[in-house]
Amino acid sequence: MTYDLRSLDLPRLGTAALRVVTELLENPITGPALVGKLRKDAGLNRISTERVDEPPTFFPFLDPDDRASPPLARSTSQSPPGFHFPGVDDFAQAYREGRTSPEKVAERFLSQLDQSERDAPSLKAFIAVDRDDVMAQAKASGIRWRAGAPLGPFDGVPSAVKDELDQRGYATTAGTSFIGTSRAAHDATVVARMRAAGALLVGKTNMHELGINVTGLNPHHGTTRNPYDDRFHTGGSSSGPATVVASGLAPIAIGADGGGSIRMPAALCGIVGLKATFGRISEHGAFPLCWSLAHIGPMTANVRDCARMYELLAGPDPLDPLSIGHSAVEIDDAPPADLRGVTLGVYWPWFRHATPEVVERCESLVRSLVDRGAVIREVDIPELDLMRIGHIVSITSEMVAAMTPYDSEHRRQFGLDARANLASARGSTAAEYVKAQRIRTRAMAIFRRAFEGVDAIITPATAIAAPRINPAAQPHGESDLSTTTEIMRFAFPSNFTGHPAISFPAGYDSGGLPIGMQAIGRPWGERMLLRIAAAAEQIVDRKKPRRWYPLLDE
Repeated sequence: MTYDLRSLDLPRLGTAALRVVTELLENPITGPALVGKLRKDAGLNRISTERVDEPPTFFPFLDPDDRASPPLARSTSQSPPGFHFPGVDDFAQAYREGRTSPEKVAERFLSQLDQSERDAPSLKAFIAVDRDDVMAQAKASGIRWRAGAPLGPFDGVPSAVKDELDQRGYATTAGTSFIGTSRAAHDATVVARMRAAGALLVGKTNMHELGINVTGLNPHHGTTRNPYDDRFHTGGSSSGPATVVASGLAPIAIGADGGGSIRMPAALCGIVGLKATFGRISEHGAFPLCWSLAHIGPMTANVRDCARMYELLAGPDPLDPLSIGHSAVEIDDAPPADLRGVTLGVYWPWFRHATPEVVERCESLVRSLVDRGAVIREVDIPELDLMRIGHIVSITSEMVAAMTPYDSEHRRQFGLDARANLASARGSTAAEYVKAQRIRTRAMAIFRRAFEGVDAIITPATAIAAPRINPAAQPHGESDLSTTTEIMRFAFPSNFTGHPAISFPAGYDSGGLPIGMQAIGRPWGERMLLRIAAAAEQIVDRKKPRRWYPLLDE
């Protein structure tokens, strides 16, 4: 075993200190030396000295894997233990039986949204909600249901969209104060697919600015609050979608993930989040932030809805060349209740590099999965630290490139942590970016070897439960890169290599905060990931969040 990831011990900067450091980073005289020190402290200088002979891989395309989607027997579905989070089927059944209507659900959503903002502290789940548009969609859905002609199970089901994606009639801000001065004329492809399925698109959710950090603290639109304890962060950057689903304001949402931004908030808020294989889901209509690492995917209250959304969102799109030429989407409507024949790979040094409570809950779930028939096989994944460096250089360099058109006029309008991270990222050179893509080639080969003989690799989803919100950092933010590293420890490799990965509930810590588990799949192995998550769902006793805003009568 050759485990080389380490926890970083970097200074935590409050708002005042971060403001000073940001000004120094942006100063042409003091900036280069300070950027160099920060890069050295984070271990990024290694990218200049490490010998990497592989050619670069600029997009992590993966060949289909026959082992990834074996034929599965069907079984009867069971109700998961613990608190029941209403899902797509609950809304559809309520509409079908006439117990409620899309119009009533829309009215209740608007009322509950208002309540979530009146309650102290405000939940800050949404950036924008067009109330007239919500009611117009609901009315059209209600007409279809009463005519006995719904468009499918999603018809009239409240669905939220991360404000990194275009939705017709809304601006796309990417969490900033100045991007998105005009409303989008067209939906992103994934939003269009949800709209065509009749989903009730209730609004654009909050997010960490530019997706450039992982807590959910947004200086422009407010800090999203964790529904399990509003003194704690949600994780990010898909903070709004996670809060919306976990609080009951909508059972499903669309997130985006360049370095774990679907899976980390899903884990910290106790829901399900899927990042599919690179290119599997169209990026057309997403704000361009990190082209070679970006993924769009579902965030849901249960695994069944995650599978349905994946099936709807995935597939080729002529508007996104990266989505063309992939194998057909396959899911199981009712996956087997056991995991017989499934081999799970575990790299124990990596798995156990987390807080004791996270390790204990995730190891307990592993034992339960073994009781359901899974076989555990130890694997070796060397050079994870080099992958971390390659991912950081790749994603921050691409974000700097994406922000170049706004840099001269709007640089000082970004929040402090976005400004500081972008300033640090400008220290990367073109040669280092190419070197990072050569590291990507090596990383893909390492994971290819690790997957020999296993169906998925399992880890905790994050190394810590949700971090506490620092009141002194509101509203302008802080820098806590050590905590960022703990949250991201298990998430970044699958963005770098393009492998699919899913986060699903594993339990709770002693304070009642959710803990998540991650499964990383073989290329095009989403079907297996959903099967593993569905098995775990039958084991974990779900708990009701403290901040709960139901849209159906309980």
